[in-house]
Amino acid sequence: MQRLEELWLTVSIGILVIFMIIIGYQTFALSMGPPSHKETLDPQKVDQHERFSEPGVKQIGSNEYEVVMTLESFAFNPGNLEVPVGAKVHFIMTSKDVTHGFQVPGTNINAMVMPGHIQKISHTFSEPGEFLVVCNEYCGIGHQAMSTTITVK
Repeated sequence: MQRLEELWLTVSIGILVIFMIIIGYQTFALSMGPPSHKETLDPQKVDQHERFSEPGVKQIGSNEYEVVMTLESFAFNPGNLEVPVGAKVHFIMTSKDVTHGFQVPGTNINAMVMPGHIQKISHTFSEPGEFLVVCNEYCGIGHQAMSTTITVK
């Protein structure tokens, strides 16, 4: 093996190791990995499911809230949410019909919500304001009207 080949091989392996360390750190230390808890439910019985029978905002701890939502034909249920500033908000969502998106522009909230699956995402709103929530997955002819707001006070 020539010296240049050895150098190229060493640099390539070094780059791979660095990428693996970065991905491992993000996955385990920062909890940025894909969800490994695959919770499922029957999309035809979402309203009878214990968690989704009464969607809404619930306080689960000091300055910690749980928002249980169902996404369905061009609507977020419940719509127009209100949470306090600085609170950690856990969004727990499912779809009743087709694949929907849940995106809050200007934040890192972006999730795909599929029928039969429970999607979880958390975020802390550090500043007050009104945040638009849009469906970013085409879900049918009324898709462009599917939006709601989160008011942070």
